[in-house]
Amino acid sequence: MSTLLEKEIKVNRILTTSIKHARAIEDPARAKIIEILYHRALSADQISNELKKTGYKKALTTVRHHLDILKGSGLIEIAKIEESRGAITKFYSTSTKLLGYATPDDFDSKYSKVIDNTSVKIEKILRNLTPKTTKAKKTKGESSGNYSQYLVMEIMNRAMTNIMENSGKRHQSIKHI
Repeated sequence: MSTLLEKEIKVNRILTTSIKHARAIEDPARAKIIEILYHRALSADQISNELKKTGYKKALTTVRHHLDILKGSGLIEIAKIEESRGAITKFYSTSTKLLGYATPDDFDSKYSKVIDNTSVKIEKILRNLTPKTTKAKKTKGESSGNYSQYLVMEIMNRAMTNIMENSGKRHQSIKHI
């Protein structure tokens, strides 16, 4: 047998998620619900109406089912409960921002230098951080995987989230000046 194609695949992307989260967002409508709820609290009726505007025609019972799955996974939570004329209305929100995107065909050639240069700088920071995170103690029920790698990813994730969230606020405050 002869080899027709062989190439080395280098790891250049790490996706951190739990199986519970991955299963919760496997349905495109649930991913859209998270996007809709980002930075605002809505009731199931309001979510259903927003979904319809984006092409997802789901019955209210289906929307409630999706909300239960997302709530069970920890991706959304109840932000407010209102009582009106004996009826209870729950409002849901999320602190999770899903970044979905499609890159242009020339992405690698256009941005490879900035990615490489910035990656080197971040690697230096992470190399200094890694010894500190390997000292993290394993608690009961934790998997035996490399916890320090997850800890570093979580630190990076939170730092990136803070930068992305605060950069939007800076742009808004500049517009108001």
